Amino acid sequence: MSVDLIGFLGVVLVAYVVPGPDFLVVVRSAAEHPAKGRAAALGAQSGLCVHMVAAAVGLSVLAARSPVVYDAIKFLGAAYLVHLGVRAVLAARRVAQRRRGGGDVTVGTSPGRWRSGFAQGFLTNVLNPKAALFFLSVLPQFVHGDGSPTRQIFLLGILDVLVGVAYWFALVTVAARLRLLLARPRFRHRWELTTGWLFIGIGVGVAAAA
Repeated sequence: MSVDLIGFLGVVLVAYVVPGPDFLVVVRSAAEHPAKGRAAALGAQSGLCVHMVAAAVGLSVLAARSPVVYDAIKFLGAAYLVHLGVRAVLAARRVAQRRRGGGDVTVGTSPGRWRSGFAQGFLTNVLNPKAALFFLSVLPQFVHGDGSPTRQIFLLGILDVLVGVAYWFALVTVAARLRLLLARPRFRHRWELTTGWLFIGIGVGVAAAA
């Protein structure tokens, strides 16, 4: 396979560094607990694997060419982001109520946090039509015409996933330090409120996108 790996890695890194829904989910999860952050990262990359397989077998082309299927994925993704946002805003309200009542507002460590983080990362990514379009429009530009397109898509896709895991895990290490700040009621309230409205804003933006 003769491809511009350096160019491909550059494009992949830019795609990860630019903040999006996955970024927000991973950072928010890591701030709650490092284990949840890593679970969210693995969930996001598992969703990316779904897009990779779909692109390899041609399902992504079908979805992109069918307005009904594409819009269904887009609106489901938007609805899920808004759902996460509303949950965060409600959490901010609960924090404010506990502050006024003198109750505990420290970050919880539920035993189910790993499953929760993985599910949030997976659903956010797999319902993101832009992730599917990456495998349809960007990745094929690095596929060499003399080799097997399916094999090359899998190899480049796996490389994308591995780069993402390394990037997300490094981000989790940094974002996990927010956990100390979240022990402060005022910061916790603002964090929940800000991330909640960011989720809602991104969800509305996804739904309104052409």
